Amino acid sequence: MSLVTLLPFIVLIGAMFLMTRSAKKKQNAAAQMRNDMQPGSGVRTIGGMYATVKEVNEDTVLLDAGPGVDLLFAKNAIGAVLSDDEYNRLVHGIEHDLKEDESVVPDDASSLTETDEPADASDDKPIDLGKKDAADEPVEESADAEPKKADQADLKKSDGESDAK
Repeated sequence: MSLVTLLPFIVLIGAMFLMTRSAKKKQNAAAQMRNDMQPGSGVRTIGGMYATVKEVNEDTVLLDAGPGVDLLFAKNAIGAVLSDDEYNRLVHGIEHDLKEDESVVPDDASSLTETDEPADASDDKPIDLGKKDAADEPVEESADAEPKKADQADLKKSDGESDAK
């Protein structure tokens, strides 16, 4: 057999070796993470539940999910061990502010438009948003009067009526 015939098989075996090697690395990293768990650590289970580690045994972990709620999980059910800052941010909503010395930006844009000059009282005219009566509006006699009548007829129709004549 020639080298050209064996080359596809060699490439295929090499690719399989690399894929299994990376999968094994991921499994070993996950096992190491689970073995490094300490009581008091925040964890996320593979089901998405956040809890605090209360006790670590050989194959199981006792989790504190809330006041008076202790749950026993298999070690394999722990999806991630979280840092204290990340656990507090996700579970308690506590944001750890790394940039405490920066200036605080207000929620509204009022500080961007403020001036030292007082506002003129003449600029504050009341705006009338009320609807005007039909008697106040001038009546126009033109070609536009016909569509207005048609619009009023459409408004008087009920849901059951049809447009057919």
